[in-house]
Amino acid sequence: MDDEPIELIIDGIQVSAVHDATILEVAKQYGIYIPTLCDLEGLTSFSGCRLCLVEIRGSPKLYPACTTPVTSGMEIITNSEKLKEYRKICLSLLLSERTHVCSVCIANNNCELQDLSNKLGVDHVSFERNWTKHTIDSGHDFLVIDRNRCILCTRCIRVCQEIEGAHTLDLKNRGKDSQITIDFDALWGDSCSCTACRKCAKVCPTGAIYIEDELISKTKDKNVVSFLLKRRMYK
Repeated sequence: MDDEPIELIIDGIQVSAVHDATILEVAKQYGIYIPTLCDLEGLTSFSGCRLCLVEIRGSPKLYPACTTPVTSGMEIITNSEKLKEYRKICLSLLLSERTHVCSVCIANNNCELQDLSNKLGVDHVSFERNWTKHTIDSGHDFLVIDRNRCILCTRCIRVCQEIEGAHTLDLKNRGKDSQITIDFDALWGDSCSCTACRKCAKVCPTGAIYIEDELISKTKDKNVVSFLLKRRMYK
């Protein structure tokens, strides 16, 4: 019966879950920490940052916890030495791919990428840095996008499409050339679809999108999307 709970094991703990729940959802329910940067409660899962990869007993593969549904009898490992090392590599690649210099960043001390690097012990980057030179778009009345700080988590795109319904933001190109685009490569000040709701800036984990002359701060609300919907986002 689909309404019967699924029994599985996470890090040696026997847990129950509903059908169609993901590993990440069940882990959160039981207070089991799995790092992630692209996941945001209330938005569809993207599985882009690859930090939430976990091991499943009996399989040589690693699985993204945010998109992998649980099954009965599954035994999941979330915090092995293999996973710790893999996550450090993922973070190092993110830090090397764009221009992340914390000391001169508007999001310094309020950055999820910085916080996670500190938490997981990434204090240096072993890869050659690929310093980007993207133009900063500050043509909007108060919204700014600096693609040099973007980690391509697509939170801004998903909140714009799924919560605000504006579909202003999207992704173009592939690999290291991927970029957030506004109205098919328009400047933000020329956008005809942007509602200026600020949601994209509120969910950005790195300060790649921010509100001019406003300090970046973290919300302690577990469901950030719920937090956004409760707030008046327009001036």
